[in-house]
Amino acid sequence: MRIASQNLSATRHILGIGLLLFASANTHAQDTQPASQAPSPHQPGTVSPASDPSNSGNWILREDISDEFEGDEIDQSKWFVEGQNGDYYIWKGRAPSQFAPHNVTLENGKLKIRSQWEPDFDFANDEGHEGNTYRTHEGKDIPVTTGGVVSRKRFLNGYMEVKSKPGDSAMTAAFWAIGYESELDIYEQMGNPNDGNDIQEDSTKMSVHDWQPPAQRPTRKFGYKKKLPYRVADDFHVFGCEWGEDYLKCFIDGELVYETTQEKEGKNWVLTNPLEIWLDSEIFVWLGLPTKEELPTDFEIEYLRVWQQSQTNLLDRAFFGFEGPFLFQENPRPLDLVPESSVNNDYQQFWRIDDESVNHFSIVRHKEFASGTRSLMFTTEGELSAKDVSVEGPQGSVDVAAGTYEFTVKVWVDPNSTAEKIHFSLAAPALELPAIDLTSCTKGEWVTVTHSFTKEQSSTDSDRLKIFIDRSDVPAGNNLIYLDDIAIQRSETSN
Repeated sequence: MRIASQNLSATRHILGIGLLLFASANTHAQDTQPASQAPSPHQPGTVSPASDPSNSGNWILREDISDEFEGDEIDQSKWFVEGQNGDYYIWKGRAPSQFAPHNVTLENGKLKIRSQWEPDFDFANDEGHEGNTYRTHEGKDIPVTTGGVVSRKRFLNGYMEVKSKPGDSAMTAAFWAIGYESELDIYEQMGNPNDGNDIQEDSTKMSVHDWQPPAQRPTRKFGYKKKLPYRVADDFHVFGCEWGEDYLKCFIDGELVYETTQEKEGKNWVLTNPLEIWLDSEIFVWLGLPTKEELPTDFEIEYLRVWQQSQTNLLDRAFFGFEGPFLFQENPRPLDLVPESSVNNDYQQFWRIDDESVNHFSIVRHKEFASGTRSLMFTTEGELSAKDVSVEGPQGSVDVAAGTYEFTVKVWVDPNSTAEKIHFSLAAPALELPAIDLTSCTKGEWVTVTHSFTKEQSSTDSDRLKIFIDRSDVPAGNNLIYLDDIAIQRSETSN
């Protein structure tokens, strides 16, 4: 066993900026491309971020998410088109406008999202977003249709960039992303607002929203608004966002215009889970309503590109950091899957804690954590309430080939704790991993514990990790232990 002490309160910011970890080799967890399909960062002709034209950051283009929008029709293997075949994901658009699939087209190498005055459209009769109704607003007939697309895949950390131009009307153009309990709006713009108190024709707005239940407004926690030396609807510009484990940087035409860190934002930092990208247009009634005379207009996007940086962790970093659900991205997202949802389904599943174990194990936020905002907490007052207590990941959340590996977990032990061991095992095939000797851990601070192990057989489709504590390893007394950032990496000796 190797144990390394670390003062994370002093080093978390430095380490986060030094490392951008991207989707793991676990194809279920974060849906990365095989190495053979990922282009070399320095391959001739490979595009680089506008913020890093020499690609000093060794960015790797995610071709399975990025799109140059060439061809005649949008690639529906990459994009969900709102309203296609009558299906809407989460919502039908911000009322009184409504998404309509015929407003999403490709033309001259660009994605065009049209907003138009369409009185003959069959608007929905149900109540729209924020209590408004589709087609009408405060007694006025506003028969505006628009469009939206959502990326099929989510990703954790990276750099995302579009080259785009809003329509010259009182319709928004938005490049944004959502995930579990979180939202990142890289920009909200409007070409010709009728009430420019919040967004003006020569400005851009970036926001981060917290969708943790009860998710009561205002959900916007931080961001920036910037005055620009041009009208956004007059020409194309490049907007990029570098999203690190504990920082954000925003760029316009390759120039840094805003940055912040988790350390600065504190409890408002929620960007700890994979995000899906949205491109859409909406009516913001508080910025004025569009008129028939100014429509139709097009929100035009020349490309969307997403880059990430390689990493060696073979587990889903968000899930095994106790930040959110494990994503089975090969399965369709439920159409009603809102960011606040913690319901298990075929797309997202959470750690399982049985009725007995819940007396001792829980996933907690903003207590002790090594990274992100959450960790797994173990507590007792006296003896365990059962012979053993455990936490299990969902079937299929571990996908590791046969080989020799390093198993790493970060541990925080209260100085008064008496527990001696925590055990770990894999399920399919069954394999008990080396236990953590808690008596060897420096108490009252985060330490990193590393073990080597050999896997004789590759994971099956039902493999998962189990964390458990036996009564014999917990002498009577009070205990408080936190676990975070479980990782499996291929051993250097096996490379």
